[in-house]
Amino acid sequence: MDETTPENAVEPDGKAAAKPEKEENFFVFLIKLVAIVLIFRSFVFAPFTIPSESMLPRLVDGDYLLASKWSYGYSKYSLPFSLPLIPGRIMASQPERGDVAIFKAPPLNNVDYIKRVIGLPGDTIQMKAGVLYLNGQAVKKERIADFVIPQTPNTDCATIAFEAVEDGQAVCRYARFRETLPNGRSYEVLDFGHTPQDDTDPIVVPEDKLFMMGDNRDNSQDSRFPPRPGGGIGLVPQENLVGKATIVMWSTDGSAEWIKPWTWFTSARWNRIGGTF
Repeated sequence: MDETTPENAVEPDGKAAAKPEKEENFFVFLIKLVAIVLIFRSFVFAPFTIPSESMLPRLVDGDYLLASKWSYGYSKYSLPFSLPLIPGRIMASQPERGDVAIFKAPPLNNVDYIKRVIGLPGDTIQMKAGVLYLNGQAVKKERIADFVIPQTPNTDCATIAFEAVEDGQAVCRYARFRETLPNGRSYEVLDFGHTPQDDTDPIVVPEDKLFMMGDNRDNSQDSRFPPRPGGGIGLVPQENLVGKATIVMWSTDGSAEWIKPWTWFTSARWNRIGGTF
């Protein structure tokens, strides 16, 4: 006699036997959803947060941005937890000078950094008296209006910044400049006078490496400094590239409190949302 239960079997109380199909379908849906999210984050777009002021004035602490993952190709660093599933670097594309890129920072290669691409393979980079030199030529640098940003839980004035009160609001005021690279890419940087990192020896960027710098020149651990945990990053292998910054999708000044829902809106920096690169 067949011991399997027929589809139309009923329980002793006359009710149809319960089927676990709905539960199974729900778990299948969850697995598919997780797979789609992982694929999307690994190969299309991924969110990143800005936790420091090294990229002021373009990016401020509390910005949330999307980075395109396909822009520079893929390596294991494109994957969650840097899973070693991609050998080397595939579909590789070299960044352009002036790009804002996310990468895994040497020497540990397990922390996401965001800096501006300044030097490509074969370039010679040097700082002289706070002026950037690219292949022996000074990069155009012109003084523009000060950068002013309100002091908030996400924004503390650097010791070399000027603190002031404007319209009853405590603000940080920074000396701001515009740099223009030979390829025409223009961006703003902060500079506060002479510091040790304003003068460096010339560095020739080797093959498959990049020279990266923060826009906040006196408050950025970047390729001007040798790689060490919690410090400089040295020259960045192109294999370490994770993505290219594309758009700021949210920004908060850090004053929001979970128990006060209205602060979720009052803390938003609405004028920063939607900014592209």
